[in-house]
Amino acid sequence: MNQKFDDFLETSVLIDETHYQEGFRIGYAAGLVSGKEEGRKLGLNMGFQVGEELGFYRSCLDVWIAAAHINHNAFSDRMKKNLEQMAALLSSYPMEDPENEQIQEIMGKIRLKFRIITASLCVKLEHGSQSKSLKQSFVDL
Repeated sequence: MNQKFDDFLETSVLIDETHYQEGFRIGYAAGLVSGKEEGRKLGLNMGFQVGEELGFYRSCLDVWIAAAHINHNAFSDRMKKNLEQMAALLSSYPMEDPENEQIQEIMGKIRLKFRIITASLCVKLEHGSQSKSLKQSFVDL
């Protein structure tokens, strides 16, 4: 009689383990699909934000370079060098290699150079964190 009870418990444990393994397998497969989708959405969002920020810096740089070509005396030699360095930094950003280990370092250098240029020009330009009053003043123009 003890043997039958042990067999009954062993069967129950095996059924429980079988259901656990099957649940784990199904959950793992569903998690992979869900994780890939969430990762794709996050990657698209982050890529858009980085592209938007780089585009902002590039457009500001293009305006400053155009001003320097129109009026050769508009900027000091030091400022022209800063603009050249900013252009080089933007060109060095690894657009095709998002897993590049230096990506954050390069973006940090770009942001720093942008702050140096805007401070030297005595203008306040900010990407993404502009105050409402600054945004509204551009709308009113």
